[in-house]
Amino acid sequence: MLVREAMTSPVVTIPRTATVRQAIRVLDEHGVTALPVVDEPDRLVGIVSEMDLLKGVFEHDPRAFARPVATPATPSPRLVGDVMTRDVETARPNTDVAVLAETMMKTRIKSVPVLAGSAVVGIVSRRDLIAILARGDARIRDDVLAAIAEYGPAGSRWDVSVRDGAVELRGRADEPAQRIAGVLAQTVPGVTHVSIHG
Repeated sequence: MLVREAMTSPVVTIPRTATVRQAIRVLDEHGVTALPVVDEPDRLVGIVSEMDLLKGVFEHDPRAFARPVATPATPSPRLVGDVMTRDVETARPNTDVAVLAETMMKTRIKSVPVLAGSAVVGIVSRRDLIAILARGDARIRDDVLAAIAEYGPAGSRWDVSVRDGAVELRGRADEPAQRIAGVLAQTVPGVTHVSIHG
């Protein structure tokens, strides 16, 4: 499966000149955990997450302490450009989702903007990947059969079974037809593994 089939698009972005409060409201209104930060004209310059926006927003409540708490000498950041992450991991629409998922797990990144050229065209979050894996086996089976019927070689017949996202193809077909059926099955969202038995 490719990133373009997993990403959320259109993506909600925010300019670096937005205030931290504005960014917090955008996150809350759209139910997302991160926003790509863009400059003119929609060029990616960073990403801002919930954690970035929470830095320095709350002051200590004096009721929670026996002694007064000193307030910080420097004011808390006010603009998205002050708190955003500048070194952003990105993906392309044709990136393999398995490669992206592995990168996200290794780096502990929760959201990755997707770029076509320099334009932000989508975003992939951990939630997007979980939603793909949560697809039911019956729906995956139907989608595999539909993909093979539409794009596979004419005349080949397949029995398809799916268990926990793992697809098993059974049918009599030559090697090129088997390869095509396997590739088509792998493109279906939610498929984690494909095995072919002649």
